Amino acid sequence: MLKGLGGLGDMAKMMKAAQDMQAKMESLQSDMERITVEGESGGGLVKARATAKGDLVGLEIDPSIFVASEKEVVEDLILAAIKDTQSRASARYSQEMRKMAEEMGLPPDMKLPF
Repeated sequence: MLKGLGGLGDMAKMMKAAQDMQAKMESLQSDMERITVEGESGGGLVKARATAKGDLVGLEIDPSIFVASEKEVVEDLILAAIKDTQSRASARYSQEMRKMAEEMGLPPDMKLPF
């Protein structure tokens, strides 16, 4: 008469696992806002910093490149540093997501969040 109730225990375990996963995802998202990466261009003349989520948080420019006739070069260096930083942020974000998936026993190629 109560044969079907065995599945409720499995459902409760699945719900608990889903809640745990959600908590881990929220924690990881918070961590991604605190982790910073740095990119550069021009051999370090221009450096940019961003969170692992890709939000730009800092830009450092060596004053030696401020020559009026080199305006386009400076602009290109700034853009290159920002793109390098965004690329590094994306790579770090993916690395952290893979690490979390592995810790949860999920396939390494599974894309998170779902």
